[in-house]
Amino acid sequence: MGSDTLVNMKFLCSNFWHFIALGFGSGLSKIAPGSFGTLMTFVYFFLIYKLDFQLQCFIYILLFWLSFVSTQKTLINLNIKDPSCIVIDEIIAFLFVLILLPFNPYLFFIAFILFRLFDIIKPWPIGLLEKLPGAFGVIADDMGAALATLILTLLINIYVLA
Repeated sequence: MGSDTLVNMKFLCSNFWHFIALGFGSGLSKIAPGSFGTLMTFVYFFLIYKLDFQLQCFIYILLFWLSFVSTQKTLINLNIKDPSCIVIDEIIAFLFVLILLPFNPYLFFIAFILFRLFDIIKPWPIGLLEKLPGAFGVIADDMGAALATLILTLLINIYVLA
C-alpha cells in the first residue's frame, strides 16, 4: 500500500508526531511535497530570524530533535522507507541553511533552487547518506544537501554577487 493511500488529514491529525513529520500539513501536498515543504521553511525561518543567534541555534537543536523523533515514529507507523509525505527533513535541513546565510532574498532564492536540486539529484556522497537506516537516512541526505547548498551559496555570494 503506497503512502498516498495511507496519508490524509486523518493520519496527519491522528498523532502529534505525524503532524510534525508531515511538516504541519505541508507534506499532504499532492504536487512536489518536498518542494512545498522546503518553501514552508520560510514561514518558520521568519518566526525566528530576528532572534539572537544563540537562541536560533537552541530552537534549531530542539526542532532537529523533534524532527528526528517524529520521522522515526511516522516511518514505523507507515512502514515505508522514505515516503514523500514526510517533509520535516526538508524543513529542518533548509532551516539550517537559512539560519547560516546572510539575510538576502537573492541568496535565499539561489539556496532554494540549489537545495531542491541537491535533494532531488542526490549526487555523491549525498546519495550514500540516504542508505542509512530509518530516520537517520531520511534526515541525513537532506542535511548533506543542505551542507552542499550552504557552501555553494556562500561561494556564489563571495565570488559572483560581491
